[in-house]
Amino acid sequence: MRDSGQWRPSRAVQSAWGKSSWDGSEAWLPLWRHLSDSGAVAMRLWDEWLPSNIKGRIAAELPGGDADGRVLCGWLAFVHDVGKATPAFAWQVEWLADRMRDRGFVFSSLVETERQFARHATAGMILLDQWLADRFGWDRLESQQLSVVVGGHHGVPPTDGDLGEARRRPYLLGVDDSSGPMWTTCQEELLDWAATETGASDRIEAWPTIRISQPVQAILTGIVIVADWIASNEDLFPYDDPNSVTAHDRLERAWEELDLPTPWTARPEPEQGDLFQQRFTLPEGATIRPVQSAAVDLAERMAAPGLMVIEAPMGEGKTEAALAAAEILASRTGAGGCLVALPTRATSDAMFLRVLDWLTRLPDADVGRGHQSVMLAHGKARLNQDFKRLFWRGAPSRIGMDDGGAGVAAHSWTAGRKRAMLSNFVIGTIDQLLFSALKSKHVVLRHLGLAGKVVIVDEAHAYDVYMSSYLDRALEWMGAIGVPVIVLSATLPAQRRKAMLAAYDRGRLGRRKRRPRRASRPAADPYDVLHGDIGYPVLAASGTEAPLVTVTEPSGRDQEVHLACLEDTPESLGALLERELADGGCALVVQNTVRRVQETAARLRARFPSSIVSVAHSRFMAADRAAKDQWLRDAFGPPERKSPVKRPEKHIVVASQVAEQSLDIDFDLLVTDLAPVDLVLQRMGRLHRHHRPGRTGPAKCYFTGADWGAVPPEPVRGSRTVYGEHPLLRSAAVLWDRLESDRPVTVPDDIAPLVQAAYGGRPDGPVEWHETMNRAELDHEAAMSSKASRAEIFQLDRPASPGTPLLGWLHAQATGSDKHDEDSPSGRAHVRDDSTETLEVLVAVRDGKRLITPPWLETGGGLEIPTDTAPEPALARTLASCTLALPRGVPVDAAIAELEARHDYPAWEQVYLLKGELLLDFDHTGRTRLAGFELHYDHRDGLEATRLP
Repeated sequence: MRDSGQWRPSRAVQSAWGKSSWDGSEAWLPLWRHLSDSGAVAMRLWDEWLPSNIKGRIAAELPGGDADGRVLCGWLAFVHDVGKATPAFAWQVEWLADRMRDRGFVFSSLVETERQFARHATAGMILLDQWLADRFGWDRLESQQLSVVVGGHHGVPPTDGDLGEARRRPYLLGVDDSSGPMWTTCQEELLDWAATETGASDRIEAWPTIRISQPVQAILTGIVIVADWIASNEDLFPYDDPNSVTAHDRLERAWEELDLPTPWTARPEPEQGDLFQQRFTLPEGATIRPVQSAAVDLAERMAAPGLMVIEAPMGEGKTEAALAAAEILASRTGAGGCLVALPTRATSDAMFLRVLDWLTRLPDADVGRGHQSVMLAHGKARLNQDFKRLFWRGAPSRIGMDDGGAGVAAHSWTAGRKRAMLSNFVIGTIDQLLFSALKSKHVVLRHLGLAGKVVIVDEAHAYDVYMSSYLDRALEWMGAIGVPVIVLSATLPAQRRKAMLAAYDRGRLGRRKRRPRRASRPAADPYDVLHGDIGYPVLAASGTEAPLVTVTEPSGRDQEVHLACLEDTPESLGALLERELADGGCALVVQNTVRRVQETAARLRARFPSSIVSVAHSRFMAADRAAKDQWLRDAFGPPERKSPVKRPEKHIVVASQVAEQSLDIDFDLLVTDLAPVDLVLQRMGRLHRHHRPGRTGPAKCYFTGADWGAVPPEPVRGSRTVYGEHPLLRSAAVLWDRLESDRPVTVPDDIAPLVQAAYGGRPDGPVEWHETMNRAELDHEAAMSSKASRAEIFQLDRPASPGTPLLGWLHAQATGSDKHDEDSPSGRAHVRDDSTETLEVLVAVRDGKRLITPPWLETGGGLEIPTDTAPEPALARTLASCTLALPRGVPVDAAIAELEARHDYPAWEQVYLLKGELLLDFDHTGRTRLAGFELHYDHRDGLEATRLP
């Protein structure tokens, strides 16, 4: 900002207050000083914190380019709180309002009862519109695309109705005759000073013809919010500075203390082979794989920003391919970081260390930039020890590093609530991206964070129709913002591949201009190249006229998997396992519901030694689930893995769908419930995954979970509930000829043809199946349409034409939905199809009259939990790791009421990790009752719930 040194606030401006202390003292901050602080912070954010692609995105819409962008950010941040110079705001603190009355300010008697109709953000937008009209002749269509940033700086832009209510009450704004001249004098003085101080007064006359796009309006709002939050931190910008301390001095002192990390600046990449050798830990003699080479090549040729989809079988190095491609796209676009989004907390935790290892090898064009800021983003991230250790380093951002990579640290400011996406590198659940399409308060902060990143979406095949609807809308906004995106999947139906690229391109390209054409010549669909079976492994990416497609060779060996049906009875399964494991071996039995997993395991333990039968599913306490996943990786992981656990000579793992995702485990035999064919193929990826000396015989997969004698086969009820009948019958139909003829599935050659056939439109299976299949398809289409319609209720609208202000942007069709904060359970429920709400509790064990942590925990087990005082930090972390999701059938409201009555520990509210949590205590046998259910928990088998009679 300009250092005018000449401006002195008038007595009226000096008395207008912007901040007051909440501690009962009479400390306060003049409004003019907070505005000055905010504008200065915004300009420093532009100079040192914003990645170059964000600055370029803003500058591209302004006639003066980068210089205009800096001025605009500083000016909007400077004026963001001008609405506090109104009776509606100033009335709130009586002694400060009296001080203003003494200076000649008049407050209407109606302010006390009607002030809610002119909240200061809305008031500020109105005042700025009027000032632009009076000083520069702008009309509202011109001014609102900028003033809406002021109106939305508290996270929700006003609606036309909100503006109308405030304008109808000018006495709340201080702009009517009865309010006297002091209010307008103060407002105009502040606005004039802001324009002069930031240099906007020299540029506003050149801006009436600009048309600011909605993505840029959102980014600008996010920048203003960040500047406001920083300038509102009393530790950084104290209230009691004497007037002799200049704005420059306040900024320099605060900026040094805050020490925000600067953005990553990608360097031009080395040759492909060197790139992978330098960035990743590869086995000796390893060479770059075809999929990885194709990803690097495509990242260099595709439209940038753009969307890349990589479909390849397990074990092809898709993650490394995506990270290498992200580095290239960041270099091409100026992105300053990366988001890696995965389906679950468990998969996010597993990916975290892999990304950290990559980051320590990732060079930066700014050699002395110091540590990269890293964030693990999900609800239980603070319990991850690897993430926690990053805070202990206390690493500042200005430590010199060599050019081989940078250190990593978690910055305390970006670790705050709603700020996770503002870190340079984020690893988290897919919710972190889906929330960018949710009408939620402060969603602009998420857009700001994403705008400076390359986004990697892993395991895209794991997302259902509901989540995919949110994903497509998020991709459309990412395209409009200019965020490069890489999507990874084992395989995708052609329509999903097309839908994602088309959604991104709608945002990237906007509405295509129609070329005049003859009526007899239909327009070509640019996405025709993505239809059907286009090869496998395959990569597709945004192009100029049509998507770019590259088909590669798989690097691994082909594997034949022999298929057979199995009667869905315990006797049949037991006999099969006895026969197949007679000489030893490890079998994986995948069932589609937790209930089936537990029932099957119980029956197998009646037939086999219980020590050789284990279970894996989602209904475990978080700490036990993590230990279970670790045991699976150790016991059944790659042979070359240095593991403390020896692979069992004979073992049976009965698992739910958790075995499909991000676990590098390898079994000799697979038995699976009938499932959608893409998930069946995922499960087959756990069969003979690694070469093991002494393994003989073909890979075998047996299908259960259906009545194979029915016409067509009838899936069990639980599977129909989870997936629907139609996808299951389509899966059976495309596999039927192989099941009857013993013709094996060849992996990976048959993956794409089977998936495209199952999700294609042509009939499959025997003719006598078709009537039932047609009915199931109609039911399925109705159900999917209902899911998509429900998903749209709370989604952001598509980006409107440039210049359209974000008025009412977050106003949802359902009452109160704009209050669904993304951090809340209701927010998460909106981006996932959680039609039945579940409840998460903390688990403790009742030991006489005292509560203890679960005694089986290796660390912190069996410790007494205080109820009258706040638990010590280490104990609180242990207890917080004992979260357990109750089954969907347990009535949530009744359970909450019962648990609140059973355990009321006010002291726990002082502990961040325990605040607001519910405690469920089990007796020493692992049993308890809750809301009409008998619950039994065992750390080996998980939670079982039985409805009481």
